[in-house]
Amino acid sequence: MTRPERARELVALLPRVYPDAHCELDFKTPLQLLVATILSAQCTDKRVNLVTPALFKSYRSAADFAAADPAQLEKAIQSTGFFRSKAKSIRGAAATIEKEHDGKVPQTMAELNALPGVGRKTANVVLGNAFHKDEGIVVDTHVGRLSERLGLTKQTDAVKIENDLMKLIPREHWTNWSHWLIWHGRRRCYARKPDCHNCELLRLCPSGPRFIRQGLARSVLE
Repeated sequence: MTRPERARELVALLPRVYPDAHCELDFKTPLQLLVATILSAQCTDKRVNLVTPALFKSYRSAADFAAADPAQLEKAIQSTGFFRSKAKSIRGAAATIEKEHDGKVPQTMAELNALPGVGRKTANVVLGNAFHKDEGIVVDTHVGRLSERLGLTKQTDAVKIENDLMKLIPREHWTNWSHWLIWHGRRRCYARKPDCHNCELLRLCPSGPRFIRQGLARSVLE
């Protein structure tokens, strides 16, 4: 099976396996999603979702975040890890949004990438989920791992993986593709001991049979 053929079958199968797949960061506004995504670096969505309710009550606008006392903001997000650099990114991004975009999160890749602390992955999350714009494919650890296991890329660099995927996945599925693979990575295709025996994608996965054969997959009894 060629890569394009496998990609087409996966695009047809994954929405049936995960019809409710969505961004698992809790947010109500583009600004909240931007902040939550910055906090999610090297942190679980579950932990971020424990922190953001109180955070978003204290800071309701870009102006609020821009004017935040650094020490207080750091304390509020401390449990997400790397809190000093994250607080700096949030304050810097918010200040730019307030100064250059009238307090509204911009809706283009170039403008988002120009915000302090915002890279392509964060921009893709915001564009796809807050503005429903398929400008790229979010490549996190799950998407990168599963794309390689599924034989869709041999790259290890996130940007190169994204470029490979954008050639294979129809644009209208770019945002959902990330959701599908993230959900599958969290629920079935674990980094260690993937559940290959019960995997809905096994017939399309070149790695699954090898993992089972080599004892790298979770056993049937686990």
